[in-house]
Amino acid sequence: MRGDVEPLAGRPPAVAVMAKVPGVTPVKSRLHPALTAARATDLYRCFLLDRLDALASLPGIVPIVAFTPAEAADTVATLVPREFRCVAQRGDDLGERLATVLATLLADGHGGAIAIDSDSPTLPMRYVAEAALALSSDVADVVVGPCDDGGYYLIGVRCPQPALFDGIPWSTEHVLGMTLARARDLGLRTHVLPAWFDVDTESDLRRLHEEMRAGGGPARTLAFVRDLYARDALR
Repeated sequence: MRGDVEPLAGRPPAVAVMAKVPGVTPVKSRLHPALTAARATDLYRCFLLDRLDALASLPGIVPIVAFTPAEAADTVATLVPREFRCVAQRGDDLGERLATVLATLLADGHGGAIAIDSDSPTLPMRYVAEAALALSSDVADVVVGPCDDGGYYLIGVRCPQPALFDGIPWSTEHVLGMTLARARDLGLRTHVLPAWFDVDTESDLRRLHEEMRAGGGPARTLAFVRDLYARDALR
């Protein structure tokens, strides 16, 4: 698929970064033993700001930050670029929050709605562009970007699909497989993107470090991780 996005009708696809507000709610808890909670928060802030910069450079989409907790709206406003719309996540679990965010964006007339994570800092933006084009050009009803750990870094829909998120065992290796099976059961055309990895554990962080040593990476995350390993800050 081409890297630009040309929706058939309506507003361009919306791409929402699913974000926890760093410093307001705990982040990257599985990295706390290796980094401390404070360093993990600093790392996640780099992830998030680098993701927003990358998304802001992607043509043909409307960039969104879907944040939690909802009461941190003022803090979010100080972090995000001006062109981003901020939407509070609402729901009792991740599935409900995803379904609600995507349905809200579709109700606003976007030609597709996509949610992406905020902790896969080296994710190529061409994958996001591919997802947006698949939805806006009616190639697929659902787009999924698999993660190596059995979850996904991206999911997008053309129409609200609350059943796609109902009863999924979040934060397990079964998320991707069950989501794809649910899409088949619902008769939805599914486009699967190339796999990527997110950073949740110390081994993920070491993988990120090795890949960025070889090929670089987004500026804030690259500088932070280089300094982390240069100082042997990992315990």
